[in-house]
Amino acid sequence: MNIDLVVFDMAGTTVHDGDAVHACLQAALSSAGVKVDRDDVNAVMGLAKPAAIRSLLELRSGYGPIAAERVSSVHEDFLGRMLAHYRLDPGIRETAGATRVFRELRARGIKVALDTGFSRRVVDAILERLCWGHDVVDATVASDEVARGRPFPDLVYRAMVLTGVSDPRHVAKVGDTPADLEEGQAAGCGLVVGVTDGSHTRNELLRWPHTHLIDNVGQFPALLDGAVAVAG
Repeated sequence: MNIDLVVFDMAGTTVHDGDAVHACLQAALSSAGVKVDRDDVNAVMGLAKPAAIRSLLELRSGYGPIAAERVSSVHEDFLGRMLAHYRLDPGIRETAGATRVFRELRARGIKVALDTGFSRRVVDAILERLCWGHDVVDATVASDEVARGRPFPDLVYRAMVLTGVSDPRHVAKVGDTPADLEEGQAAGCGLVVGVTDGSHTRNELLRWPHTHLIDNVGQFPALLDGAVAVAG
């Protein structure tokens, strides 16, 4: 199996943010009078954030569809919190070995892309904070740049267009949430790899579609070597 492109998730997979997504979602919803717990948030991790917020509001509202204006208001609050966190919090860093993995893959001629449930404003704040420019990754795709976020395949397909890769069987999708794994399956990726040191444990990811599970993103090159060797 030849892999021409690897699409990595950001928060929880290649970016360590100290559980900020959980905290910021809970805080933004709390400010709107809605209390959610960690399990509630974990169930929507990886989704485009407006969709995640709508789902959480519907979960706790006890009545019909949520108005778009309410979703937008909570999302703007969440965005403000996330932007402040990624720009200012001293704990923001890449997960162990992420840049090394990107450089190793690119040295092999494999394209590297990042995709996420965040909007472009948050993506750019992360890229700036970690100094991840075009010398580190080939492309990035934000959830507000595609028609449908995870678990649909649009983010992967957009990354393929940006990197000139035409066959999803030669794409690997790597992420730490069920939505990442569903996205990879929906796109028809040749490898769908779950990372178990992020938002979900190995046991939590086992029941979702995947070809492999790894402890952390630093293990991916070795996994790739093994997958290629097995495929002959």
